[in-house]
Order: sequence, then structure tokens, then C-alpha cells
Amino acid sequence: MTAALYNHDILRLAAGIPHHQRLEAPQATAERRSPTCGSRVTVDVRMDGEGRLADLGLEVRACALGQASASLMATHAIGRSALELARARDALADYLAGTADDLDFWPGLAVIAPARAYPARHASIRLAFEAVAQAASEALDVQEAAR
Repeated sequence: MTAALYNHDILRLAAGIPHHQRLEAPQATAERRSPTCGSRVTVDVRMDGEGRLADLGLEVRACALGQASASLMATHAIGRSALELARARDALADYLAGTADDLDFWPGLAVIAPARAYPARHASIRLAFEAVAQAASEALDVQEAAR
């Protein structure tokens, strides 16, 4: 393992993923998988009446970087709108691709900064953000259809 990538902070986050249990009755579920490494994240969500994430459940089968990213996402996702989650997904992708330099859009993401130099790790890092944005959007569609 590369010390710069798999440091104490990454391993601590990976070991303590909040909401690391699937929801029994989600409004929507999204699964993302990295074809590069086989990492997989499944996200269940329930949105409140104002379109904000009210409840979250995760199943994470990923490398330490993917687990750490899922941990950071889950720690700060509750209460965010589907639009905020989609913007965070896009900002993370832009950062990892090198087209943006700001990590201030999500608390704690500075810990993954060393992984930017390792493109083979990017897909795993993006999984949880991609899945929660997709699930939140689908849950809003379900709410809208029920009205």
C-alpha cells in the first residue's frame, strides 16, 4: 500500500462508515460499481417533504479509499437536497479529473487529495457520491408521481 494514499485518516474513515445498514423501506435505491476494481456501493434513501435527504442506508464493498469516501458522504448527506448531492457528485468528479482544485464543497474531502494522482482509484472514490445523487433524484421522482 502507498502510505500517502492509505494513511491513518483514510483507514479511520473506512472503519467507521455511518448509516452502514440498508433501509427497510427506501423510496429509492441506487447501486454503483467500479469496473476497474470491483468496488460496489448501494445506497437507500428516503427524502422528506421538502426534498431533502431524511434517511440513508449504505452497503459498501470497496477499497479503503471507496470506504473513506462513503464515510465522508454519509456523515454530511442528511439534510441536503437532491440538487446539492448532484452538485457534490459533479464537483468531486471535476476535482479528481483535474478540472477543478476546490474540495471545500464537502467537509473532510481533503483527506482524499493524494488519490488525485492515481486515476485507477477515482471510480471507487466517486461511487457513494454517484449513488446517493442518483437515489435522491429517483426518490424525488417517486414523491412527485405520488402527488
